[in-house]
Amino acid sequence: MIARASRPAFGKIPGKASTIAAIAVCGSLAAVIAIAAGSLAGAGKPVRDDLSPEDRARVAAITAPTTTFEAPERYERMAGGAGTSLKPVSRDSFSTALANTDAKTKFDIALGESLFEKLWVSSPATTRASDGLGPRYNARACAGCHPRDGRGDAPSTNNGDGVDVGSLILHLSIAPRTAEEREAIANRRLAAIPDPALGRQLQTRAVPGLPREGTLAIGYTEIPVALSGGETATLRKPAYAIAGADRGADAAPLLVSPRLAPALPGLGLLEQVHEADILALADPGDRDDDGISGRPSRVRDPETGALLLGRYGWKASLPSVRIQSADAFSGDIGISTPPYPAAAGDCTPRQTECLAMPTGVNADLGAVEAPDPVLALVSTYVGHLAPPARRNLADPDVLRGKRRFHEAGCAACHRPKFVTRRDAPDPAQRFQLIWPYSDLLLHDMGPGLADDRPVGDASGREWRTAPLWSIGLAKTVNPKTGFLHDGRARTLLEAVLWHGGEARAARDAVVAMDPRDRAALIRFLESL
Repeated sequence: MIARASRPAFGKIPGKASTIAAIAVCGSLAAVIAIAAGSLAGAGKPVRDDLSPEDRARVAAITAPTTTFEAPERYERMAGGAGTSLKPVSRDSFSTALANTDAKTKFDIALGESLFEKLWVSSPATTRASDGLGPRYNARACAGCHPRDGRGDAPSTNNGDGVDVGSLILHLSIAPRTAEEREAIANRRLAAIPDPALGRQLQTRAVPGLPREGTLAIGYTEIPVALSGGETATLRKPAYAIAGADRGADAAPLLVSPRLAPALPGLGLLEQVHEADILALADPGDRDDDGISGRPSRVRDPETGALLLGRYGWKASLPSVRIQSADAFSGDIGISTPPYPAAAGDCTPRQTECLAMPTGVNADLGAVEAPDPVLALVSTYVGHLAPPARRNLADPDVLRGKRRFHEAGCAACHRPKFVTRRDAPDPAQRFQLIWPYSDLLLHDMGPGLADDRPVGDASGREWRTAPLWSIGLAKTVNPKTGFLHDGRARTLLEAVLWHGGEARAARDAVVAMDPRDRAALIRFLESL
């Protein structure tokens, strides 16, 4: 780990050199002293326990928001630190392992990739290590929702045949009805109460001999938005409905939330952002009166029972790459893993025919259908995908757009940079300067994006700040994808214009921008 331009990790900068480096970023010795004392984090804010006071000062200096936009920042090109992929842009830009991984890890990554792409089959089957699909499911492989490790296919209208839902899945729940259910939510043993009939997500496919749960129907309403300079944008407002599902006569009102599979590069690095750095950005009561709150999400680890910071999922409802991977195996494919050992996946007690189907559990292979090392290898693969290098950083329009991004207030939630833990388990992810453009906190995004479905600590209007790194290559990797949690936005500008709530002021600033500035802002986002 060295501090050269091509390797943006931190090396040791002794004594006066450390102070000079910090002054160069912060602008004054007083700022450095304040950082070292922890005063810039505010009274009572958490402090990183993996760093010395000197290193805390260095980290605070290098991650301080920029105030100059005449040239790119130091190391800005290297979005994923020393692990950044420097390969030419292509459809496979999201499928490169962190560049600084060792040979043993690269071998595990290769094995994990094969399992990530493996098509699971129904039971019983001659391929005993690949059966156990479903019985009801949404995809047969991890890659089915994450084509080329990118964002999923967005829903789109076909030629007179209705709507193709692409990679969209529908999360389901009902409001707590009993004291026991309310206690389960309060204690975080459950993030939401599954629907008694359909479970926690709509399964649109099923193994032979079993009907699917139902189909997802989507309708769109066009909404014009007037922009300064005489321009007009058109947003698509989706409406969702379930057809063919049997919920019973006593069904409680169903809460639904569509979810599009996100891109995967950088997920492992996000897990190594120190919790103290995230909590230091939280301001639940908006005490600084800037209109931005930001709340952490706390979730239970299903294996240990520990209460952890939620980092993954559209509502920050999952704590780690391992648990996120296991959750997808269970809910999307119907494959059991150590964290989620139910072999029938999302089948509910009412779905007796689903529960009666054969499973893929083989006693000689383990107690679940995807035991370790399967889950561990897939998690290693997903956790070591490298963010691609930034592009066109010195382009005048990109720099102009970056300035407008900051001036509009976008960086208040889409925090550009962090330094990962010095004690990260994997040396490749240790003490790296990364640029995810997220604070990993929950924010109220207003009624336009509200799904009105609470999940854990997140209300029906709150979403985790989506990391923006790699977003400029999303359509290069998958031309069929869309933006936001349900793919409704066809362009980055549409995604910006859907922002409300805490992001309303930033959205309005974009609407009011001179067309050239607005175009420059999009150019900046495309460079990420």
